[in-house]
Amino acid sequence: MNQPRLGFIGLGLMGHPMTRRLLEADFDVTVWNRTPEKANDLRDAGVRVADYIGELVESVDVVMLCLADTDVVDEVVFGTEGVAAYARPDQLLVDFSSSDPAATRDFAARLESEAGMRWVDAPVSGGVAGAEAGTLAIICGGENDDIEALRPLLAPLAARVTHMGPVGSGQVTKVCNQMIVGCQAAVIAEMVALAEASGVDAGRLTEALAGGFADSKPFRILTPRMAASDFEAPAWHLRTLLKDLDMAVAQSQRSGSATPMSGLAAQLMRAHANQGHAELDPATLVEAYRPSRRQ
Repeated sequence: MNQPRLGFIGLGLMGHPMTRRLLEADFDVTVWNRTPEKANDLRDAGVRVADYIGELVESVDVVMLCLADTDVVDEVVFGTEGVAAYARPDQLLVDFSSSDPAATRDFAARLESEAGMRWVDAPVSGGVAGAEAGTLAIICGGENDDIEALRPLLAPLAARVTHMGPVGSGQVTKVCNQMIVGCQAAVIAEMVALAEASGVDAGRLTEALAGGFADSKPFRILTPRMAASDFEAPAWHLRTLLKDLDMAVAQSQRSGSATPMSGLAAQLMRAHANQGHAELDPATLVEAYRPSRRQ
């Protein structure tokens, strides 16, 4: 695939910096976003902004999605005047969103049946910092030839691209990733609150435990924010992590596996989200355990 024209749909926390990385790598990029104002700075930088999805699809070779959840992917691809209405057999759809694996397989089969357009699920891990630096881990499901052709396009975005198997395999792997992240977030909140209640300076936990078995990226990111009650400018949202844990539980039911820890973490996050924290940083989970907040 030689310098294909790219279309990017979804300019949220991840999609915006990913689009900028592609532009800086000299790719021809067209974008569409439900909130057009989010594309203003990209337009100034040289990105073309489509007025509607069909305009984008008709002018590109590869359509990339980075959307909030499975329902939004369904709407953007198969809704009235969505991607499927304009798709061509020589195009690829690359879905960076974290979507339900079973739904992803259904979407891929439907899109190829209706329009001849092939689907690669390519969820990402690494957060906003990874998107800005081009160091994401991208986990792919799809046909080998399609993914090999996509590697030059993904190079500005990722430190590593791994092909996990057929369509849907990337989403299953991302669910596995989020099970670890979600359960860690829940226990880190308990840990910080316990340290505080026991008279330990929680702000020094990352220093004290660095390099040990408890060390991890979630630990290094969440612990200082929890200890300092630094909840401004969230790099991710509680609702997103909850959505991913719910997908893990759903996938476990389909596969006959068991996910008791992920299910419990989801219920804890659901209770916290229902207290008005869904759009806030997962670091706010610590507030559920602090004695002054429980009274």
